[in-house]
Amino acid sequence: MADLALILIGALLVNNFVLAQFLGLCPFMGVTKSFAPALAMGLATTFVLTLAAIACHLIHHALLIPLGLEWLRIIVFIAVIASVVQFTELYLRSASPLLHQSLGLYLPLITTNCAVLGVALLVAGEGLSLPGAIVFAMGAAAGFSLVMMMFSAIRERLEGADLPRAFAGAPIALVTAGLMSLGFLGFAGLD
Repeated sequence: MADLALILIGALLVNNFVLAQFLGLCPFMGVTKSFAPALAMGLATTFVLTLAAIACHLIHHALLIPLGLEWLRIIVFIAVIASVVQFTELYLRSASPLLHQSLGLYLPLITTNCAVLGVALLVAGEGLSLPGAIVFAMGAAAGFSLVMMMFSAIRERLEGADLPRAFAGAPIALVTAGLMSLGFLGFAGLD
């Protein structure tokens, strides 16, 4: 149980995929201009990332390793991720058209989100058990969502701030992301 807690804390804070490993920066910078789309993107990515990592773990250990096809891992994982994203998009289109429209182009881009593929590859490569893989995927997804929501809240506050013209828009967003990354670097001593 303690091992699972360490895996969760490690994926959530210490090795956060956005701020420590710099994966998933496209939606991090693109969707976080306001809180609602960032929350929706975080939840959709959480769902896709968790399901894709579990499916990839099962396929890797039940199919690829026994058949000696580990070299097909990346291709198979991309196909699994694309399938999970398509099912998620179909579900959101029917269940919540407004949410589907607000996510726009970013929902299909989850397929090419390097954080999702990175988590699937790490789950397969670390040799985690199925419960460990589930906790790792959930921690990574929760860390992604946490960072998305924090950054969107900060960016909303910065919209009303009196900033020099040179810092308005993308420059202040990049400076803020750098400061958040330094803040999360403080969790590195928690191991």
